[in-house]
Amino acid sequence: MIKCIVVEDEFPAREELKFFINSDHNFQLEKEFENPIDALKYVEANEVDVVFLDINMPELDGMTLGKIIHRVNKNIKLVFISAYKDFAVEAFEIKAFDYILKPYSEERIINLLKNIAEDIRKSDSPSKDHNIKKITVNCDSKMLVISTDNILYIEADEKETNIFTKEIMHTSKLKISQLENILSEELFFRCHRSYIVNIDKIVEVEPWFNGTYILKVSNSNFKIPVSRNKVKELKEILTIK
Repeated sequence: MIKCIVVEDEFPAREELKFFINSDHNFQLEKEFENPIDALKYVEANEVDVVFLDINMPELDGMTLGKIIHRVNKNIKLVFISAYKDFAVEAFEIKAFDYILKPYSEERIINLLKNIAEDIRKSDSPSKDHNIKKITVNCDSKMLVISTDNILYIEADEKETNIFTKEIMHTSKLKISQLENILSEELFFRCHRSYIVNIDKIVEVEPWFNGTYILKVSNSNFKIPVSRNKVKELKEILTIK
C-alpha cells in the first residue's frame, strides 16, 4: 500500500484530489493538511511514500516545504500542484516526481497515480525476487530465525511489528511496509494498513460493515480487518463472488 498525504489549503482542490486517491486501491491517504507546518511535522514522525503538495500556501510555501521534505527523506515522491508553470523548473531541480497544473483533468490524475504505483513496484521488485523463506525476530536478549510459512499474520505496532505464529507472538524491528516488500506477495496479503495475513492460513471470511470483511486464520481467535480499498483484491485472491 502506497502511503500518501495531501497538503492543499484550497478545499475544492483538496477534495477532488482525495477522491481520485481514494478510488485507487494502490493508495492509502494517511492525512490531509491545510497547514504546511503540520504536514512537515507529520512527515518527520511518520512513514510517507508520496506527498501531493500545493505550492501557493500561507506561512510556508509549498516549494520551500518540498525542499525540506527532500532533505528529510529523499525517497519520498513529491508531486507539486500549482495554477502556474513558473515553478516547474525549480520543482524538478529537487527531483519532483511530477508537476500538476490546476485545474487538473481526471485523465491526468489517473495516469499520474498509475505512474507512481508502477515506479514503486519497480523499486520494490528486487527484494521480491529474493523469495524470503526465513526472517529474524527478537526474543528477549536473543534473535530467533523463524520460517515465513509459520507466520499467521503480522500487526503494525508503532515503529515495530508483531509477528504471530501458532505458538507465540514475536517482535521485529522492521516496519510493516518493509516486511510487505520482502515477503512473497503470492503468500502474504496486506489486507489493511496495519495488517498482513498469510493467505494459506485464512480459514474464515466474515462480512463486516460498509461492504468490508473480517478474516480469521487457523490457530487464532483474532479477527483481522480488511480495508475497503483492499476488498476487491481480497475477492480476487479468494475467488469471492
